[in-house]
Amino acid sequence: RSTFLRKSMSEEVEVDFEVIVIGGGVAGCVAAYTLAGQGHEVLLIERAMEPGSKNLSGGVFYCRVMEQVFPDFIHEAPVERRITRNIVSLLNEKSAVNIDYWDQRLAEPANAVTVLRAKLDLWLSEKCEEAGVTVMPGVKVDSLIIENGQVVGVRAGEDELRSHVVVAADGVNSFIAQQAGIRAKEPKKHLAVGVKSVIALPEKVLEDRFNVRDNCGAAYAMVGDATQGVAGGAFMYTNKDSVSIGVVMRLDDLEASGLSSSDVHDHLLTHPAIAPLLEDGELLEYGCHLTIEDGPQMVTHDLTRPGLVIIGDAAGFTLNTGLTIRGMDLAAGSALAASTAVHAALESGDFSQAAMDRYLSELKSSFVGQDMQTYAKAPAFLERPRMYKDYGRLAAEVFYGVFNHDLRPRRHIMKVAMDAFKASGLRLRDLISDGLAGIKAL
Repeated sequence: RSTFLRKSMSEEVEVDFEVIVIGGGVAGCVAAYTLAGQGHEVLLIERAMEPGSKNLSGGVFYCRVMEQVFPDFIHEAPVERRITRNIVSLLNEKSAVNIDYWDQRLAEPANAVTVLRAKLDLWLSEKCEEAGVTVMPGVKVDSLIIENGQVVGVRAGEDELRSHVVVAADGVNSFIAQQAGIRAKEPKKHLAVGVKSVIALPEKVLEDRFNVRDNCGAAYAMVGDATQGVAGGAFMYTNKDSVSIGVVMRLDDLEASGLSSSDVHDHLLTHPAIAPLLEDGELLEYGCHLTIEDGPQMVTHDLTRPGLVIIGDAAGFTLNTGLTIRGMDLAAGSALAASTAVHAALESGDFSQAAMDRYLSELKSSFVGQDMQTYAKAPAFLERPRMYKDYGRLAAEVFYGVFNHDLRPRRHIMKVAMDAFKASGLRLRDLISDGLAGIKAL
């Protein structure tokens, strides 16, 4: 047990650690590593027996923020591939309309990489230990210790651990945020269920099928028949010698549909545009996970209490624009903002509400706060049901009219498009409304 002096006060306060971080994911590890590097005694508590072991596979990580924390991140960290191909796919039952964007400039400097979280989180926790962080895996935090309105530590079973500041990075269903009165239980429309498989393919086979080389990779964002019309989307991205593929569906819409999340996932794997890419692959991993669907609505200006800050998924920092799904970079950015505020509080010995609220100011001026504001309307735009059925079919009918040479005289593409639009049942005002909403949202 150590004694640390609150410099702005006359009394000395005994604590076990200056900072306790709950959660060993990207947000928790970045916060712990940064604060330890600033000379503070930090405890990182992780519920899983090994950091990363309870995470569902991984994702596409827009990783440039990590270079601020680990200058050689792209070469040292266990990343899979650098994403240089981004494909937006409108899937219909028997067709697909793709926007396929490839750009070598996305490889250097690396813009986004695929990661497997079991590998990445373990690496991050090891970097934390090297920086002097005490990592405590296999421990479930049961509650905060609150005295005189201030958070002063945590309870885990019969043990109490005291600190000046607690940083909560305990994921989507953050019970810490709920206990602190920062968040109520989230409504189902703010949450989504994700089902994912990781399928092994020989490296050469994978590169040939996805047209990638030299540690570069591809990422797909899919809507329409990918989720059988349920609000949400699907994803597929290449790891070094495996493919991660899955669906993410808004919880309330999935329940209303009467469909099973696992059946929708399995339906995607058999789609005629997808199945050939996965043919003869070996299933390595399969799982289900709750995630955030409406991050901007979940994030509030109320993310602090005296002695407490909330970061990462626990604070709602996830963005789905339909083109990109971001979480890990926002988690890291929120951790850096929190670290700045917590370091200042520790230096001054002031752990009041005002001191913790510096975190909010740091967030607002960072790319995290600004991007959450920029894309605040994206989730509402993606709620429009026409996004998941009608527009994919309309696009396919237009291209079918262009490429189906059935010996009838050719028509101008505008005529083809107008006839397809009339047959679709869509209304012009809906098309205009959705187009304007998309421009404002994205």
